[in-house]
Amino acid sequence: MRARSAAIAGRVGHGVAVDATASAGKRLTREARRAQILEQAAAYFAEYGLTAHTRGLADACGISQRLLYRIFPTKAALLEEVYRTAILGAFRHEWLPPLRDRSVPVQARLCRFYEAYHAGVLTRSWMRLFLYASLAEADMAPNYIGDIVSGLLDVLVEEVAHEQGIVLPADKPFLDEVAWTLHGAVSHLAIRRHLYGASRQLPVAEVVELHVTAFVDGFRGMVGTRR
Repeated sequence: MRARSAAIAGRVGHGVAVDATASAGKRLTREARRAQILEQAAAYFAEYGLTAHTRGLADACGISQRLLYRIFPTKAALLEEVYRTAILGAFRHEWLPPLRDRSVPVQARLCRFYEAYHAGVLTRSWMRLFLYASLAEADMAPNYIGDIVSGLLDVLVEEVAHEQGIVLPADKPFLDEVAWTLHGAVSHLAIRRHLYGASRQLPVAEVVELHVTAFVDGFRGMVGTRR
């Protein structure tokens, strides 16, 4: 574990260089040290999973485990902040107003949103951290779905239904599953690219457009199955 910890001490995420010795020889403020730990923790837990020991994280940060626990008294407190900054913090709420801008065709809006979402959220590090959290049965994945995805699913079906003049049934679980056919498809594209090493031949924008087109064109038929 120590060898691999050292290997990631100089990076955060996938292919992003960090000067791990930048703080050598000088005392960081508490806030700067806290930010350093959180940045390294996101990369560390994305590589080794949420069950990885904090001693290895301390090594990756170039600090003692005792200092780590002075900043974050428990591992649970650390993971809560990793969720807030690395998982929840990756989503940009400024993406939502353009998604609701009905002066633009809904297909163009969906394509633009999911291209940004794929690039800004569904990175290699984010996907690994999210999936490790799911495997560990931690709260990160269900919390993210509740905090972000559930509301996003509502927007997807509302905007397509409005453009197509469709009255939606009052059945949120059903409509969520309709919306998941698009959101899940784009999420699985990121899984294939970042974790399987597959689906890399076509540009992301082209694949996103394929999924959006299938969703928009098939929307009336999907919603119609409930009537």
